[in-house]
Amino acid sequence: MRYLPLAFDVKDRPCLIVGGGSIATRKARLLNKAGARISVVSPEIAHELQQLVTDSKGEWFKGVYSAERLQQAELVVAASDDTKVNALVSSDAQAKRLPVNVVDAPELCTFTFPAIVERGDLSIGISSGGAAPVLARRIRAQLEALLSPGVASLVDLAARVRLRVKTELPEARRKNFWEWVFAGPVASRMESGQLADAERELLNALHDWQGRPSPVGEVYLVGGGPGDPDLLTFRALRLMQQADVVLYDRLVSPEVLELVRRDAERIYVGKRKAFHSVPQGNINQLLVDLATQGKKVLRLKGGDPFIFGRGGEEIDKLAEAGIPFQVVPGITAASGCASYAGIPLTHRDHAQSVRFITGHLKEGSLDLPWEELASPGQTLVFYMGLTGLQTICTELALHGLPEDTPVALIEKGTTRAQRVIVGSLTTLPALAEEKAVRAPTLTIIGGVVSLHEKLNWYHS
Repeated sequence: MRYLPLAFDVKDRPCLIVGGGSIATRKARLLNKAGARISVVSPEIAHELQQLVTDSKGEWFKGVYSAERLQQAELVVAASDDTKVNALVSSDAQAKRLPVNVVDAPELCTFTFPAIVERGDLSIGISSGGAAPVLARRIRAQLEALLSPGVASLVDLAARVRLRVKTELPEARRKNFWEWVFAGPVASRMESGQLADAERELLNALHDWQGRPSPVGEVYLVGGGPGDPDLLTFRALRLMQQADVVLYDRLVSPEVLELVRRDAERIYVGKRKAFHSVPQGNINQLLVDLATQGKKVLRLKGGDPFIFGRGGEEIDKLAEAGIPFQVVPGITAASGCASYAGIPLTHRDHAQSVRFITGHLKEGSLDLPWEELASPGQTLVFYMGLTGLQTICTELALHGLPEDTPVALIEKGTTRAQRVIVGSLTTLPALAEEKAVRAPTLTIIGGVVSLHEKLNWYHS
């Protein structure tokens, strides 16, 4: 994201437009809607633009641009038909640290005009940073079709009673109250034009909500999948947008985390080898404490929370404390990474079963049923097996698995940084070191790995 979306208050503020033609007029219309005081510098001026300047109590400076015209401006738009003049305006404005927009020249802008969906005081800006304005307008048209004109009246009502709601309801209850207002009978009455009835219903409900006991929060234990945000479930995404606070771990990709509600508090509780930012017991208690405060808490985990995710421990603590919770499964790393690497976990010719195994070293060793794991006709998937890779390969070979059994390491699977390194039980440990493979990495062992080269479809 190159441009930070902001809402700029220009009401009664001096804004300067350099240029007097049709493009300048379009920009002036937007500034006029926001109540700006518009001044124009140009040798000639279009009739509508002249009227906008007059209506806003601005001034037309007839003639060519000079830097002195910036003295009183708080925002500048360069919209002349002379590219050299536009570039000079940009340079002068930036030297004075004034926000400047140069039409059709995003490289000279410090801000751009988005495509705007407007419903009274509710405005939605869609910006491509000047790169694809036609696409931004198409998206605006789609949003226009979704929002009814009645939304503007609902915004006006919220503005009138916002301070009263803030005064009369505690913070833990306010968000739930407003969600009820915007999704319930108040919004329905506003949509049908029953404005007085809607306001009366809201105020009656506010009185009722004052007498309610403090709400108990809820915890959403959500699987964030292996990394690609397209693999999230609809339910996961919906709960991610509802949460007041999110506790997330190291395996949650930045792209997935980006989909969490923007104003939610974020708490990192990730773990990595030899370092736990927050002990598991503290995480369990933190979930209880936050929910007790009436908050909707999102516990976001990479993969699936019930497959090597310690999700069972966390909801056990919640159940003991009487905290409501939901569990949303996610695509586990074995399924997601194997799919994106073109490695089917089962295949009629290679494997009739699959086993998920933790490769995490405990006190420097792996205590696993090696003879069972070395049996033919199965696929082995090791989570957290990178540190113990040499031990895994050696033990499986010692217990009868052929040394040329194919093995794959999938680093950062399903993301744009995905790498797949393929070798055998004897060669893979050295390959992992040579290729500087880093966690998170999944290890897949078995005949199905031989299909990778033929079936590999994902190219990051």
